[in-house]
This record gives sequence, C-alpha cells and structure tokens, in this order.
Amino acid sequence: MALDLVVLLVSFAVILLGAALFTNGIEWFGRKLELAEGAVGSVLAAVGTALPETLIPIIAIGFGGKGIETDEIGVGAILGAPFMLATLAMFVTGATVLYRGHRRRRDDTLSVDTGVLGTDVRYFAAAYALALAVALLPPEATPARWAGALILLAIYANYVRRHFEADPDVDASDLAPLRLGRLDRGRGRVAGEHPRMRVVGVQVVVALGVIIAGAVVFVGAVDRLSLALGVPPVLLALVIAPVATELPEKTNSVIWVLQGKDTLAMGNITGAMVFQSCIPVVVGIVLAPASWHLSGDSALAFASAAIAFASTAAIFWPMVSRGRLTGRRLVTGGLFYVAYVGLILATLAGIV
Repeated sequence: MALDLVVLLVSFAVILLGAALFTNGIEWFGRKLELAEGAVGSVLAAVGTALPETLIPIIAIGFGGKGIETDEIGVGAILGAPFMLATLAMFVTGATVLYRGHRRRRDDTLSVDTGVLGTDVRYFAAAYALALAVALLPPEATPARWAGALILLAIYANYVRRHFEADPDVDASDLAPLRLGRLDRGRGRVAGEHPRMRVVGVQVVVALGVIIAGAVVFVGAVDRLSLALGVPPVLLALVIAPVATELPEKTNSVIWVLQGKDTLAMGNITGAMVFQSCIPVVVGIVLAPASWHLSGDSALAFASAAIAFASTAAIFWPMVSRGRLTGRRLVTGGLFYVAYVGLILATLAGIV
C-alpha cells in the first residue's frame, strides 16, 4: 500500500507536468490557427484531455467481450464523466478561484465570457437530455436509438462549427513562450517567442502523451488501493474511477485559473461536458443498448445524470441571469458530489 501511495503521488506529479506543457502548447496552437478563446478551451483543450477517459467505455464495450458486466462498466464510465465534471471538477476550480482571490486580495468573480459558457451549457443540456430520453426507450427500439445517436453527432458537429467560426481573440502578447521553444531556434528566432507550427504540434502531442501515461499509472494505483482497502466494486465504478480518470487532467483548468485565464479554464470543463454527453454516449447507445436503458438495476447509475443536471443548473443559472460567475457558486458542485456518494452508500447499506 505504501508503494501504491508513492506511485500515486509520482503519477500525479507527472500529470501536472503534462498539464503545464499542454495548456501552454494548446494556447499557441489556437494562436497559430487564429481561433477564438472559446474554441481553444471548449474544443481543443476539452477534447484533447477527454480522450484518455473516453477510451475506457470504448474498450470496455467494444473490446471487453459480449458480457453484460463489461457493458455496464462502460456505461458507468460514460455516465460518470459528465457527473464528475459537473460536480467535483467545478468544486476544485471554484476552490482555486477562492484561493487566488484570497492571495491577490480580490473578489471571487471569474473573468469569463458568459456567452461562451452559456452556449456550452445549453448544448450540454440539450445533448444529455436527448441521451437520457434514448435510455427510456426499450433496447430493441433500434431505429429510434440510432436516430438519437445520429442527432447527438449532429449536435456536437454544430457545436464545434459554432466555436470555430467565432472571431479570434487569442493575443500572442498574452502567451508565455513555448516551453519546448528551444527546439525551434534558428533563422533568428528567440526560443519560444515565435515558434513554428510543427514545434507547437510536437509539444501538444508530447504533453498529451505525458498526461495519458500519468493517468494510466494513476488509475492503476487507485484501483490497487481500492482493492487493498476493501472498497466495494460499485463504489469504485461509479465514484472513484471517474475521479481517477477525469479529475487529474482537469489540472489544466487549475493552471489557467492561476494564470487569470478564466474562460479557458471553464471552457476546458464545460467543453468536456458537451463532448462527454455526445460522443461516448453514442458508443453506449449503439453498442450497448441493453445497458444504456433505465431500469431498476441501472437506476443508481442514471441517478448521477440527474445530479449532474441539478449541479449544472445551480451553478450556471445565476450566471445566465446575472451575467457573472463566482468561485463560491462553483464550489457548490462539491455538495452535489457528496450527495451522490451518500446516495450510493445508503443504497449499499440497504437504507434506500
């Protein structure tokens, strides 16, 4: 157990290193493509960091055999990602905002583009509501389920198009020199200040590789610790696994908050929510229809979706009506996470 704790800490440090490289590289990538800040945070960063955990349900459902158990693991991972993003990731980001405000003696209001975040939240609500509506259909309703899957793909394609068509607003003067800029010396360049696209791409790919490697080791250590501590498999599948796969990579948002780049930080989370409510869900609808179905056996897993909706509404509805988002509002996501953990424990104890 002591060795696993050391591995956990070292792998988390590796993830932090990868996140620092990734946030720096993805900003330069957006600058090179002349993309708006929303596209950089909500699409490029969100998809890039969501890919590792997206592989879990794909592997479990597509390559884990034909058993219902592997399908349930995959569906649990699909439902766990939006839940964690809407609750615990919001809490961690909000806590970072409060820490920043205390350190710099300023209030906890985030300097965000509320239009960008409002768009993200509306797309998430529409896509996830459709995904859950499909779960109400019987597994044998194949044509209706496929239609729902195609609509989800269309929703995400339209979401990406809308962000990429926004006016560019990433200013090179706001960017730190590229971390691997020393690889681009030559032709009179100062290392990192005006890097070529190929070097920017190398840094982004290297950073993703570091994050993925660190996350894989991190998840393995969490699994071993859970078994050593005797944590029930249900608790591991619904609560611990999503934290292990999603939360470490959201250190990108923490880094951006500390740098004062709040739209990028929040877009990294809300953009991942949109992605996770569309692309992985399609995998569950098409390849695991029996498991992507709301029933008595799956009610506890699908309850996480209801809590994700409630947390999102509690955090972002005041932002839409008042035009501002605060760290205090974000930390309320932690309450919804605790509520769901309490529901799981009560179910395991036979109280519910």
